[in-house]
Amino acid sequence: MKTMQQILRLCGVTLIGSLFMTGIAHAEVKIGFVDMQRLFDQAPVAVKANKKLTAEFAKRELELQKLGKQIKTQQDALEKNGSMSETEHRNRERDLAELSREFQRKQREFREDLEIRRNEAMAGILERANKALKQIAENEKYDLIVQDAVYFSPRIDITDKIIKAL
Repeated sequence: MKTMQQILRLCGVTLIGSLFMTGIAHAEVKIGFVDMQRLFDQAPVAVKANKKLTAEFAKRELELQKLGKQIKTQQDALEKNGSMSETEHRNRERDLAELSREFQRKQREFREDLEIRRNEAMAGILERANKALKQIAENEKYDLIVQDAVYFSPRIDITDKIIKAL
């Protein structure tokens, strides 16, 4: 048993759908598609932001690489040197475990900080891209612009226009 509200909703959806379909039959619909991944990979502003992030995090990444090499060196030395006392061996294992935990903590912090900064940069780029997209849509009278699709025809791809506008 349907409630009156459900029946009214169904009638409203049907009415809107039929009006929309009638409008489509009488007018050509202009649809565009924007490949956001390509936009983030190729837009000059995105490339610049990625280079800036790489430079910003290069020092920390280098420190992590050095720490990783230090751990590897200590681990190799511990495995090769069988002539040390059991106490010394335990102390070195403990130092190695502590160094390994520090490395994992720094690595996790690095990834988190990098992801936060990348998301901030991409949010700014997305905001600019959406403004450019809206302006192009209004100027060229698009009825619909899609940013995510399973399939799209290259003929409706306006990604290059957005990249140029940025």
